[in-house]
Amino acid sequence: MAGTDTNTGDRRPIGVFDSGLGGLTVARAIASALPAESIRYFGDTLRCPYGTRSEGEVRAFALEAARWLEAKDVKIIAVACNTATAAALPMLQRMLSVPVVGVIAPGARAAINGTRSRRVGVIATRLTVENGAYAREIRERDAGVSVVSCAASNFVEIVERELATGAHVHERWLEGPDVFDTPAVRAEVARTVAPLAEADIDTAVLGCTHFPLLVGPIRRALGPGVRVVGPAEETAAELTDILCRRAQLAPGDTPPEYRFATTAENIAAFAAAGSFVFGRPLKSVEQVALEELEALG
Repeated sequence: MAGTDTNTGDRRPIGVFDSGLGGLTVARAIASALPAESIRYFGDTLRCPYGTRSEGEVRAFALEAARWLEAKDVKIIAVACNTATAAALPMLQRMLSVPVVGVIAPGARAAINGTRSRRVGVIATRLTVENGAYAREIRERDAGVSVVSCAASNFVEIVERELATGAHVHERWLEGPDVFDTPAVRAEVARTVAPLAEADIDTAVLGCTHFPLLVGPIRRALGPGVRVVGPAEETAAELTDILCRRAQLAPGDTPPEYRFATTAENIAAFAAAGSFVFGRPLKSVEQVALEELEALG
């Protein structure tokens, strides 16, 4: 395989893409679990959110993003978007020359491992809920688990809107005040997840990579008896296993490189918000024109 030497490891980056900034929660988990690995991240912010679009549109966007990353010589791709995973993962796995991993199977594992009552809630975008991918994945792994799904596409808009205000710039996510835990956000979250709060679940899986940023209000709305889990750490563990088996882990003798791209017109705003989510500065950010992506589709 070009660029790979099983004796010295594979220095090519891990590719990660999402409809916007939410996938940086997965990139953050990958950077933590695999500190020697370089990451190439693509956020399709201009066409965000994917969860309210048609399945055909999402498949087209996902293929464009994945092919863009493939052209950058990544060694594996993580689809850090539950909506794109639900709509396009099998297609991407067939059409690309590198392994492609989604976030739904890892999220399902986290939910099954977390539940004691075997009653699980799924909080996801409308398209992910309608596709039924989480319910199928959970039941295939444990047919005795009951699944209650809740569509919450508005959560993506809340996160992107709050990040756009710049209120987070002087804070660090998960350290100090929760800039997303405001009265207005708490009220909207509570209204949205009310069906789950009444469904006697003991575990809720965050079926969108934007949703960990709202984990405070979500936990408050669901109550202390409900465990809230996400796919980020499980996805990082799956990537670790795949790269180890393929002898493609980076050797660790040089510092990793983190490079970012976005369709957003305001790169500075993307970098500021992304630094908050990723947990470290986004020093290398480029803007990708939609015309360039559409040519890849």
